[in-house]
Amino acid sequence: MKITQIDLYAIRLPLISPFIVSYHTYDDMPSIIVKITTDEGIVGYGEAVADDHVTGESWESTFALLQHSLAPALIGHNPMHFETLHDKMDAIVYQAPAAKAALDIACYDVVGKKLGVPVYDLLGGRYHERFPITHVLSIGEPEAMAQEARERMEQGYSSFKMKVGRDVTSDVARIRAVRNEVGPDIAIRVDVNQGWINASSTLQAIEQMKDLGIDWLEQPVKADDLDGMVEIKSKSTISLMIDEGLKYKREMLQVIKLGAAHKANIKLMKCGGIYPAMKLAHMAEMAGIDCQIGSMVESSVGSAAGFHVAFAKKIFSSVELTGPLKFSKDIGNLHYDVPFIALNDQAGLGVDVDESVLEELTVRHQTVIAP
Repeated sequence: MKITQIDLYAIRLPLISPFIVSYHTYDDMPSIIVKITTDEGIVGYGEAVADDHVTGESWESTFALLQHSLAPALIGHNPMHFETLHDKMDAIVYQAPAAKAALDIACYDVVGKKLGVPVYDLLGGRYHERFPITHVLSIGEPEAMAQEARERMEQGYSSFKMKVGRDVTSDVARIRAVRNEVGPDIAIRVDVNQGWINASSTLQAIEQMKDLGIDWLEQPVKADDLDGMVEIKSKSTISLMIDEGLKYKREMLQVIKLGAAHKANIKLMKCGGIYPAMKLAHMAEMAGIDCQIGSMVESSVGSAAGFHVAFAKKIFSSVELTGPLKFSKDIGNLHYDVPFIALNDQAGLGVDVDESVLEELTVRHQTVIAP
C-alpha cells in the first residue's frame, strides 16, 4: 500500500461562542484537514490545529509546510510505516508538531481502515470503556463563569476546567465564584496557560485558593520555566500539571528527572501525532506520572485521534477533547453522550467526514501528488 495523493484543506471552524484563554480570544478555530488517498483507494483524514503561542506554528505556515515539504515527502510511501514516516518528517523540519500530527493521524486512519480495526486496536487495544467529559469554562466575569458552571452541572457535568491567567486577584475571584456556585463535590481544575508567569505569583494564588478544593493546577508559569514548576510543586499540596512546557520526549525526560509535575497534559498537536504521543505515555507510565489527553479545540477528526490514544492506555485518567461540542458546524460526526464519551468500534478513527461541509468551510485547498 502506498500514498498516492494528499489533499490539504485550510478551514475555519465556527464557534458557538468565543473561546477565551489567557493569551488569545478565538472567534473561530483555524484548522487544516489532511486527506490521504492510497493506491488501494483507501482514504484517511488527519488534522492540524496550529497555535503560535504553544507550538510556534501558524495556520498559514502549517499549510505552506505541508504543501511544499512534508506532504510531497510522503507520496509513494507506505502509511503503515509510522517510525519511518516520522523519521522522514523530522529530517525535513525541526519540530512543527501540528503539521506532522495531521499526516500521522491520517495515516492511522488509513491503516485502521485497511485492517478493519479501530485505531485504538493499533495501539494495544481498548482499555477504557468510557470517559467523563470535563466542560471548559472560558475566561469571563466571575458571575458569568459561575452561571455557566451551574447550567452545565444541571446537564450532568461533574468536572470543570477553568481558564484563568489574567491576574491573581481576579482569577481567584473567578475560581471562588464557581466553587460557591457548584458546591464542594464538583471537580474544578484550574488552567492558567502560563498567565501567572512565575513561581512567586503562583504561590500567592495558591495561598489564596487553598480552601477551594482544586483538583489540579495546570501550567501556571511560562512554558520553559521547569525550575518554577519544581518550586511550586515542592511548596504546594495542589497537584501540578504540565502542558505548554511538555511537547517532546526530551522535555518529558527533563520533567521526570526534575520531578517538575504530578501530571502531564499530552496533546497530539504538541508532540506530532498519535505515534509520538504513545511514546510520551510510555515514559510517563514508567515514571508514575498521571496523564491526560488535552485539546487544541480540534474538529471531530483531531478529537477522535486523541480519544483513541486515551482509550488505549491505562495511564490516561482524564480527557478534555471538547472541540466538537464548541462548534456550530463540524466536518465530522464524533458522537458524545454528554457528559460522557464512549468511542464506537468502526475501523480507523470511526469518524465520517462530510465532504460538503468540508468544502463549505474551506478557505484554501491544495492537492499534492507525485511529480
